[in-house]
Amino acid sequence: MTAFSPSESSESTPRLLAFANLIRLFNQTGTLLLLFPTLWSLVLASQGLPSLKLLIIFVIGSFLMRSAGVIMNDLADRSYDGRVERTRHRPLVSGQLRPKHAMGFLLILLFSATGLLWFLNPLTWALSPIALFLAGLYPFCKRFLHIPQLILGVAFGWGGVMAWAAVRNELEPGTWLLFAATICWAIVYDTIYAVQDREDDKKIGVKSSAILFGSYTWLGVGFATCSMLFFLSVAGKISNLGAEYSVGLILIALLMAYQIVLLRSEITSQRAFMLFKQHCWIGAIVLVGIFLGT
Repeated sequence: MTAFSPSESSESTPRLLAFANLIRLFNQTGTLLLLFPTLWSLVLASQGLPSLKLLIIFVIGSFLMRSAGVIMNDLADRSYDGRVERTRHRPLVSGQLRPKHAMGFLLILLFSATGLLWFLNPLTWALSPIALFLAGLYPFCKRFLHIPQLILGVAFGWGGVMAWAAVRNELEPGTWLLFAATICWAIVYDTIYAVQDREDDKKIGVKSSAILFGSYTWLGVGFATCSMLFFLSVAGKISNLGAEYSVGLILIALLMAYQIVLLRSEITSQRAFMLFKQHCWIGAIVLVGIFLGT
C-alpha cells in the first residue's frame, strides 16, 4: 500500500477548506436563524420538554439543510457573486471548486437529511418535499420578487411546521402563528443583511427588500417587527404562556427599537452585519421565553 505523500496532503487541504467555505462552516449564523424557529415549535408543542431524539434530529437537520441551501444559492448566483464585493471570493466564483463538486456535496447533504426522516412520523415525511422545494426556489426569487426575504421566511418557518408535526402529529393554530412570526422575522433580519449589498444589487439588477424600501428601510423593518411581535404574542396567549414569555417579547421590542433608530440613518456594511448577527440573540430570547413560560 502506498502512503500519501506530504505534497498530496497539502493539496487536499485547500480543497477541504473550500468545501468548508462553501457551506459557511465557520459562520453558523444562518444555521441558528433556521434552527431557532424550529426549536420554538418543538418546545412549545412539547409543552417545554421535547424529547432528546427530536432535539438531535432537528439540530442536525437544520445544519444539513442550511448547508444544502447555501450550496443551492451559490450554484444559482455564481454569475452574480463575482460582481458583488462581499461574495466575489466564494469557492465557485474564485474557481476553488467546480459546479460538479458543489452538486456532489449537495446530494450528500440532501441524502443525509432524508435519512433523518426515517425516525419521524408520516405527517412529517409528507411535509418534507415542501421544505426541499422552498430551499431550491429561494435563490431564484431575487430575480423576480421585490421582497425575496418573504420566501426565505417561508422556507425557514417550514422547519417549525415540521417540528410541530413531529411532536403532535397534527398542525394546530400555534403552528401557523409561529410560522407567520418566522416569516416576519426573516424579512426583518434579511432586509438588514441586504443593506450590505444594496448598491451592488442595484447595479446587477437583482431585487431585495433593502432596495424596495430604500430610505424607508427603517419603516419596513419596523412594520415587520410589529407583525412578528403580534404573532408571537397571540401564540403565547393561546398557549397560556407565563409572564416570562411576555418579558422576553418586551426585551425583543426594545432591542428592535434600537436597531430601527439606527436604520433611520445610513449605516455601513459592517454595522448592518453586526445588527444582523444580533438576531441570534432575539431567537434565543424567544426560545428561553417559551421554555420558562410553559
